[in-house]
Amino acid sequence: MTLIDKTPNLSRLSGRDVTAVLGPTNTGKTHLAIERMVSHSSGTIGLPLRLLAREVYGRVCEKVGVQHVALVTGEEKIQPAGARYFVCTVEAMPREAKTAFVAIDEVQLAADLERGHIFTDRILNLRGRDETLLLGSSSIRGLLEKLLPGISVITRPRLSQLLYAGSKKITRLPRRSAIVAFSADEVYAIAELIRRQRGAAAVVLGALSPRTRNAQVELYQSGDVDYIVATDAIGMGLNLDVDHVAFAQQRKFDGFQYRDLTPAELGQIAGRAGRHLRDGTFGVTGQVDPFDEELVQRLEAHHFDPLKVLQWRNATLDFSSLNSLKSSLDVVPDLGGLTRALPAVDQKAFDFVTRDEETRALADRRDRIALLWDACALPDYRRITPAQHAELVGSIFVDLAKRGHVDETFMAEQVERANRLDGEIDTLSHRIAQIRTWTYVSNRPGWLADPLHWQEKTRDIEDRLSDALHERLTKRFVDRRTSVLMKRLRENTMIEAEISPEGAVLVEGHHVGELQGFRFTADASAGGEDAKAVKAAAQKALAAEFDRRADRFAVAANGDFALASDGIVRWIGAPVATLTTGDSVLKPRLVLLADEQLTGPARDKVMERAQRFVSYQIETLLKPLVDLSEAAALEGMARGIAFRLVENYGSLNRRDIIEEVRALDQDARGALRRLGVRFGAYHIFIPALLKPAPAGLLTLLWALQNDGKDKPGFGDVVNALATGRTSLVTDTSFVTEFYKLGGFRNLGRRAVRFDILERLADLIRAALAFKPGAGHRPEGAVDGRTFTVTAGMMSILGATPEDMEQILKALGYRAEPKQAAEYEELLARIDAHVAAPVTATDETKAIETSEQTENSSEATAPADESQASDTAEQPVEEEAAAAAPSAEKQPTTAAEEEEPKIVLLWRQSRFEDRQPRGNRQNAGKGRPQRGQEAREGGEGQRRDGNGFNKPRDGKPQRDRNHQRPHRDKPQGNRPQKPREEKPVRIDPDSPFAKLAALKDKLGK
Repeated sequence: MTLIDKTPNLSRLSGRDVTAVLGPTNTGKTHLAIERMVSHSSGTIGLPLRLLAREVYGRVCEKVGVQHVALVTGEEKIQPAGARYFVCTVEAMPREAKTAFVAIDEVQLAADLERGHIFTDRILNLRGRDETLLLGSSSIRGLLEKLLPGISVITRPRLSQLLYAGSKKITRLPRRSAIVAFSADEVYAIAELIRRQRGAAAVVLGALSPRTRNAQVELYQSGDVDYIVATDAIGMGLNLDVDHVAFAQQRKFDGFQYRDLTPAELGQIAGRAGRHLRDGTFGVTGQVDPFDEELVQRLEAHHFDPLKVLQWRNATLDFSSLNSLKSSLDVVPDLGGLTRALPAVDQKAFDFVTRDEETRALADRRDRIALLWDACALPDYRRITPAQHAELVGSIFVDLAKRGHVDETFMAEQVERANRLDGEIDTLSHRIAQIRTWTYVSNRPGWLADPLHWQEKTRDIEDRLSDALHERLTKRFVDRRTSVLMKRLRENTMIEAEISPEGAVLVEGHHVGELQGFRFTADASAGGEDAKAVKAAAQKALAAEFDRRADRFAVAANGDFALASDGIVRWIGAPVATLTTGDSVLKPRLVLLADEQLTGPARDKVMERAQRFVSYQIETLLKPLVDLSEAAALEGMARGIAFRLVENYGSLNRRDIIEEVRALDQDARGALRRLGVRFGAYHIFIPALLKPAPAGLLTLLWALQNDGKDKPGFGDVVNALATGRTSLVTDTSFVTEFYKLGGFRNLGRRAVRFDILERLADLIRAALAFKPGAGHRPEGAVDGRTFTVTAGMMSILGATPEDMEQILKALGYRAEPKQAAEYEELLARIDAHVAAPVTATDETKAIETSEQTENSSEATAPADESQASDTAEQPVEEEAAAAAPSAEKQPTTAAEEEEPKIVLLWRQSRFEDRQPRGNRQNAGKGRPQRGQEAREGGEGQRRDGNGFNKPRDGKPQRDRNHQRPHRDKPQGNRPQKPREEKPVRIDPDSPFAKLAALKDKLGK
């Protein structure tokens, strides 16, 4: 509820709909406020520190989403368009909240001499529509009930116990301790002492930038250091994992005088020890006298004197004139429990700046006076004298009054002065204070012509300076090397040992060995009279290091591991395990490379994590093989083929399993295809394995099963595959299996990749599908029965003509050499459809060959494997093709200048994929063989009782499956039966017309 008439009369305030949640530290007050805020449709929460505001902002974002949360401080504003929840510093909270919920944290700070009047103003005037929470110490309860009649008060007990631990030396403080001092010099001196004696310390000062404080706190929270040295800045809501708080000083300068801390202030700081349900302790150290019994009891019981007055300053200011503004600032409260605050930084700046004649002349109307007061609110981050700070305020006001914005040339000069990263801690701290001033200016609405540019620039400079300061603090007060040493006693009962990040083990500065992963290798040169003690110290250090490494190893990401081609598993470069022969190809056995000191649960954790990484590698890189090995849905022959593929590392020569392939129906083939299997013309293989990573792992697994890691060629083929080679010259010294594992097939003097062979098959298939007179002749096609090698074929293989000759012969093709002129004449006759005279023998042979080609399924089978038809799977070549007899060579004479040019025409050998004629009834059930429907009594035919087919015209025809003589060729001594059902039809205009006529004449 706000003031009714906007006057300083405070007697009409009410606490209705306001709830005060009071109690000591570690009572969950801030957590309660966050939960209550997000339960409303909108909310605003005010916090005493920008650092704490950042922490709460992150927690609220996790609950409702970053797009709904705004962060508003004097130096930083993050305000999404759809923000419903506002996390602010108390100074940055709006004067009138328009949200359903409002919370103010650490309200006891309303008694602070410097900032108290701001907290008091928010307590008295800021309300949420539905709910208002005031959070703080129980010491403010009486004043809240007096100032806000009707307020509801809830007290919360501390979740853990706080106990006094007496006085301890700094060097004997327990781990996870916070040491509190109240001057920068004292903080630095204590941090330096801890670094020397205990290894490292984090530092938190109020003068540090929030980013630097965050980084130092994270250094402590992460466990990199066990001690934090801080001022009372840690008492304002920072949630630290502190077990013990030690006071190294008990007096502080509060901005006006040096004084002892009050019991309430001591309790606020000591309460940082122990979080949630874990108990904490507090005590003194250094030159501080032990606390008396009465103070200890009050701190342990959290009983503090109630606050007597709150600082107050009139918030209803009169901007009609400068004198009126001064008068309104000097108004005293008319309500008991409030006292007029001492002049703060803004009021001091106003008093100084209004002494300047130019400023007084410009502040001649209400809006200018309000603008001047707004400029005076600039915080004094630099902690300079009031006159110097007022000079800066005055120059900003003059620019705003005359130009409408701050002179950006002047601002650029000031910003550039701070934009340097050299210097030590004090220098960087001073620059951060300077840049924070201009960060505040850049975030004031209407103060700059280009605010977005300056907000980004000043924020970037402040961040870089903060990072540099954190680096300097860490370098000065954190000896990372010393923090991992085994602590030794001064009596030399324990010798100091060290393990460097690189694995070097040092004892008293002497190198005694190397620790790589979990294996320690002693230095042969280590010795002397104290060698035994030195080695014992090293073993003590290693025992603790092994446990730490095992913990880190167990939670390491997969990116920290690598499986090398030699079968060694490495963790951040260090060997930790090796693979050896296992129960199956896909389940190799893992052997740890670790000393006997790695035992028990630590060893189990390392083994389990290493095994998970190896399994992940196999299941990821070789997923198709894993899926095939576990494919329970496969049955019969398909399951057998899957087993053989796994057994043969993902590839099979098709001719080796031709009968099994032909026995597959289309459902079984489809199931295998869905598992990544490709039925190629020459191989049954898995294309996904033709990549360097899977191929390398396959090669390794084969080598483990066959002791092949030391055999020639191990890894070389995979390296060639990684370079994108489609074929490569074979090395006879290599183990031939390595080529297959790499996805290559040895063909002559070259090895060709499986998928490239399928592309070659596509080109050959297109050439053999050509029919003379049927249209354009594809490249390489001749007469539908033969083809020539083209540039495209050689290009995809990266092969020469000589290489192609060996490759095609190895694939099962035979060569028919022809004179170049004869070859050109043949092409001309085919293209022009002109028949040439030939001998009777040649005519008969040509017709027979034509009929064989016509009946060959390979000549017309499509290449697209996506077709469900079995014609997508091409037959396989013979093991080796016999070269065709060379043409009879005519004797040459010395007068001939050169031998005639020979052109090789390539013809398919009889394919092994073709089933025997007598077994065609046993073909795959998924589809009939070509012509099988007619042979087995398909549509339009009926079988009679004698095994003949009855066509619809009633004429019987012998079933070709029952008795099928070879076309036009006698079968033993049986007479040749005329082939009436499928006569040879030849276009009378084709080149083969005369051949057909001659055949008829010879037959008669």
